[in-house]
Amino acid sequence: MGFNVTCSPGHNAEAGMVQVAPGIHALILYLDPVNVAVQVPPFPEGPKVLARFCRQLAREATRFADLLDPAWPSENTGRHTLMTQDEPGPGVG
Repeated sequence: MGFNVTCSPGHNAEAGMVQVAPGIHALILYLDPVNVAVQVPPFPEGPKVLARFCRQLAREATRFADLLDPAWPSENTGRHTLMTQDEPGPGVG
């Protein structure tokens, strides 16, 4: 099922991981007042697909946050910066 939604976070917006049942977890976006749950896809490789998506989301959310608030120290500038397969590593030019 596909759909597009545009939301803006309210003053009390948060994100987190919750356990919705024993062994079943979800990523929750509490956007104040809208809530969005991202669950593991219901196919055998679903956990790996969601893990890859979450890592991409974390990387791109950090880039976006750095753009919006460049004075904030980025958590993505440390020794173990996440690199994708199509990006050269540090010192590779």
